[in-house]
Amino acid sequence: MIHPPHHPSRPARLRRGGVFGALVACLLVVGVLGAIGYAYFLDKREGVDTSNLIVQPISRGSFDHIVLEQGEIDSSSNIEVECKVQSRGTSGVSILWVVDEGTRVEKGDKLVELDSSQLEQELNEDKIEVITAEANVTTAKAAVEQAEIAKQEYLEGVYKTEERAILSEMAVAEQELRKAQLALESTERLVAKGLVNSLQLEADRFAVANAKNKLEDAEGRLKVLQNLTRKKMLVQFESDIEAAKAQLAAFESELLEERITLDETKEQIENCVMYAPAAGVVVHANKYSSRGGNAEFVVEAGATVRERQPLVRLPDPTQMQVKCNINESRITLIESGMPVKISVPSIPGLTLNGRVKKVNRYAEPSSFFSSSIKEYAVFIDILNPPETIRTGMTAEVQVFVEQLDNALQMPIQGVYEHGGNMYALVQEGPQSFSTREVTIGATNDTMVTIKKGVEEGEVVVLNLREHLNLMDLPEVEGVDNSGMREISKVDEMRQADAQRGPREGGPGEGPGGPDGPRGGPGGGWDGRSDGGPPPDMRGGGERAGGERSGGEYGGGEFRGPGGGQRRPGGGPPGSRRPGGREGGPGPDSAPQSDGG
Repeated sequence: MIHPPHHPSRPARLRRGGVFGALVACLLVVGVLGAIGYAYFLDKREGVDTSNLIVQPISRGSFDHIVLEQGEIDSSSNIEVECKVQSRGTSGVSILWVVDEGTRVEKGDKLVELDSSQLEQELNEDKIEVITAEANVTTAKAAVEQAEIAKQEYLEGVYKTEERAILSEMAVAEQELRKAQLALESTERLVAKGLVNSLQLEADRFAVANAKNKLEDAEGRLKVLQNLTRKKMLVQFESDIEAAKAQLAAFESELLEERITLDETKEQIENCVMYAPAAGVVVHANKYSSRGGNAEFVVEAGATVRERQPLVRLPDPTQMQVKCNINESRITLIESGMPVKISVPSIPGLTLNGRVKKVNRYAEPSSFFSSSIKEYAVFIDILNPPETIRTGMTAEVQVFVEQLDNALQMPIQGVYEHGGNMYALVQEGPQSFSTREVTIGATNDTMVTIKKGVEEGEVVVLNLREHLNLMDLPEVEGVDNSGMREISKVDEMRQADAQRGPREGGPGEGPGGPDGPRGGPGGGWDGRSDGGPPPDMRGGGERAGGERSGGEYGGGEFRGPGGGQRRPGGGPPGSRRPGGREGGPGPDSAPQSDGG
């Protein structure tokens, strides 16, 4: 019996074909990876294309450590012409005319003219006030003179007249009294002889008494006039004189103030025209914003200026300087007295010498566009400045920080920073390279001095970033900052102690960890729940995974991962806290004490 040939099924053939294809693909991938690894190894160690390398030998020679910066030329001795016109309650005074900037002026030439219309109006008002004050003074002087005349009039006129009248009355009264007494004596003799009756005698006696009364009345009025009325009137007259003199002094003071105001107004009007105090070239005192952009104030016709605001500067051409702002990264290199080479781009071929005069200790105000950049102003005196340079010109300064005669140096491109250290790639042969750690010294924009790591004549690679695969750099070790956690723990414990305060707590319960209860304020020292002394006196262990064991003062343990549990630990003698509960299921939760 003949059997027909057996042919495998189509699915079986497809499976064999898929396995074969996968095997071929794997072999291809392995081959490609091997070729890449071999090429990488060959390129790194044996097959470096030296035509792409930029190399240069290390050499010795003079080296200048230079800080290069741009600045602005200015005069170190400026004669400033300021506005001397007072605002007097207004925002300022406006400029009518100003001399053009750059004009050369002589002493006494007109520089600025300010608006004086308001001051001229005030001048007229001040003149009226002065005239009024003068009239008041004249009236007050007349009042003083009248008061003094009134006093003299009383003493020499009224008083003496009244005194003489009383004296005259006294004389008449004395005469009348004498007559009455003589008549009484005569009547008494006649009554004794029986020639006159008694009624006449009584009448004569009454006449004598009446005469005595009149005399006594006159004498009393004289005493009152001399001792009381005279003093009273003198006090009144003196008071009137003093009041008149005080009023006169007030009016005189007012007149003086008005005259001073008038003189000040005249002076302010004169100050509206400013003249050059010395010869020089005019520079407008424009004020520029530290945030950049347009100027905040420009000296021009129509601008409003305030008192003591500089308007014009007359720089001294024999004392010129350069002000430049140097970045904070290089300001520590600059010191007073360092030599400086100065060039002015606007005057080709001009090179000047200078010296650092001053280095500011405080940063310049930051601008709006560079608020994070700190710069410090440096002032450089120009030695023997020529007449061709002018204020405001841009200058390039080279500050010579350090000058070395025979320094080992190399281009700065040949140094690579890694992990805080500097490295250089030295070519020891056509296909041999060595990575060296170097110690650098002074640097400038192109070269760097080498203190240690390479020798003179060795060849270094300059385009390092394109051939980092040739360098054997050490691994950078991470910084251990574990000690920072201890600082945080100490702060937390201090804050907790400050909140608890020096008191003893009773048994209780309070909130524990994130999900479990814990004991409330317990007994112990300073309210501590574990019954032990402050942290620096405990003999406990350390936290590890949320667990902390008790010290020599009390047992028990804090468990972060577990649920709340009763603490068996106690405290020292005298503690009223028998125990508590501890909570906190999370492994990251801080151990919570029974005393809060």
